[in-house]
Amino acid sequence: MKLGFLTACFPNLELEDLVRWGSKEGFQMVEVACWPRGEVERKYAGVSHIDVENLNEEKAAEIRETLASHKMAISSLAYYPNNLDPDLQAREHCHAHLKKVIEAASKLNIDIVGTFVGRDPYKTVEENLRSFQKVFPDIVKFSEDHNVRLAIENCPMGVEHGGKASWPTGTNLAYSPDIWTRMFDVIPSRYFGLNFDPSHLIWQGIDYVKAVKDFKDKIFHMHAKDTKIDKDVLSRVGIFGTGWWINKLPGLGDVNWSRCISTLYEVGYDYVISIEHEDEAWEGEEGKIKRGLLLVRDILNPYIR
Repeated sequence: MKLGFLTACFPNLELEDLVRWGSKEGFQMVEVACWPRGEVERKYAGVSHIDVENLNEEKAAEIRETLASHKMAISSLAYYPNNLDPDLQAREHCHAHLKKVIEAASKLNIDIVGTFVGRDPYKTVEENLRSFQKVFPDIVKFSEDHNVRLAIENCPMGVEHGGKASWPTGTNLAYSPDIWTRMFDVIPSRYFGLNFDPSHLIWQGIDYVKAVKDFKDKIFHMHAKDTKIDKDVLSRVGIFGTGWWINKLPGLGDVNWSRCISTLYEVGYDYVISIEHEDEAWEGEEGKIKRGLLLVRDILNPYIR
């Protein structure tokens, strides 16, 4: 197993800088943010460390050489938009860029792209599943044609949408094991699986260890992010309120990482543990973000072999 990090927490650094720093500090992989350049749709998005729109074979070779010279590798390319956006023009824009990311992965000899399924937050799960059934088979087929696996992340994404709060419905359909099963029944492709993140399960009351066991063949990529449940806030606002779960660095929240990683080994997962840094207590400046990643490195390294 290898330890890496998602580059989205460093919007002001170049990929070569991150590869050089990561290698020096003992990381083996980077998960590279590939949003459209200049588009900042929300926090932690809009970051682009590879310009997939203009990636030709020469630039791809340069990136591969940079990685090889620092003994680093890319675990996946990352682009997490709302692929079921109710605004059809925005949806098509997402799909067009996602296909560029998939093509870029193929040029770079990377076999995983991470994304969201997306969701119309004003429609039911059943309605969104019908939209998924219409939209995603073609996207997965495009991935198959480029020999790239599509790994969907399981964050509910209860965020502002269209000027209105979408919580608790969220803008990403793939938030629970029940829904994953239904999606994989619709698209039983070996190119369609999960970028598994236990932090989004723990605050929903979902057993993330059982989910690892149940979906062992569908976990393509693993995010390391944690969540802290603030029981005092929860007791006042209830589950339909906000602010009672807090994004934390792995090891500083309620996920049992020794149990989680032990289960990954048990089911045969042997790829990356990619740190997704979204802990506001460790943000604000480059040095602080790096210190946070190094803290997680030291917490998780004893389990990485």
